[in-house]
Amino acid sequence: MKAYHPSPAFLMSVLLAAFTAACAEFDVCAPPAANVASLPARLSETGLRQADGGLAPGVVAFTPAFALWSDGAEKHRYLRLPDGQQIDTSAVDDWRFPVGTRFWKEFIRDGVPVETRLLVKTGPADHEWAAGAYVFDDGGVDATFAEAGAVDVRGTAHDAPAASLCLGCHGGRSSFVLGFSALQLGNVAPGGFDLAAAADAGMLSTAIGPMRVPGTDDQRAALGYLHANCSHCHNTQRPMTMGPRCFDPQNELDMFLRADELGDVAATGPYRTLFTNAVRKGDPANSTLFQLVSRRQPKGAFGPQQMPPLATDVVDEAAVETLRRWIQAP
Repeated sequence: MKAYHPSPAFLMSVLLAAFTAACAEFDVCAPPAANVASLPARLSETGLRQADGGLAPGVVAFTPAFALWSDGAEKHRYLRLPDGQQIDTSAVDDWRFPVGTRFWKEFIRDGVPVETRLLVKTGPADHEWAAGAYVFDDGGVDATFAEAGAVDVRGTAHDAPAASLCLGCHGGRSSFVLGFSALQLGNVAPGGFDLAAAADAGMLSTAIGPMRVPGTDDQRAALGYLHANCSHCHNTQRPMTMGPRCFDPQNELDMFLRADELGDVAATGPYRTLFTNAVRKGDPANSTLFQLVSRRQPKGAFGPQQMPPLATDVVDEAAVETLRRWIQAP
């Protein structure tokens, strides 16, 4: 009998199925009902802004070094710690925030304010956060909590997520917060709110040393993209949960940039795990990672057919080119 030799295309399809098979239930998790019920009904009641539109006392604006792609939406981020409280930064990769901490993220799509997302630390345990989206009214002045989310907000292509989807990303790390961390603040461009600014403001319980991502500009950009867009799900330290995980990839991929691995590019999680599992060095077109990031397709029988699987309908073309150069580099 003639031996069967599967084609490279078939082998790639098998790898793709394995890469996504365990991700099929990434959109079925529900947050604790009590947490959702604790959120104010209106954005104006959350403490973000004063009556004149300015930021409320104690609210700090920041911009992470590496942003989560949101289909090109303009975003503004804010934080308020309870008076006299600090962030527990003793675990440099997983900060713990005091009860009462609030984070906001404003979204503007095509020049139109569409939603503001809110995270509130409701209790001492890592998982005790309330999260949800506030969808702006037609006038764009105030917004209403939308537990079920909303589609094509204010006539744009922007969709606000249901509260049940928040854990799909935020539940992937013990700190729950993804964009305000030692790694993100440690790589902010000069003039931005960085680790030094956070320390000067008395926010940090422990001093944090240098956190610069290593490598060339392309390597830094690729590692930063993977950390911001992929590592909350693809990491080896996902916390245990009390219920459905929403999105729980069962593989060895680790795209989280750990503080103790920043001394050498080759020591980082993406380099150690991607080039042996989902990336063919020098060959972007036949790399599973590149294929998934380069397209947007509906969820299939084996799970998501794109990466990231949530909150994006538009390919991040700049990131695709960054990853192409990174994979092609010698």
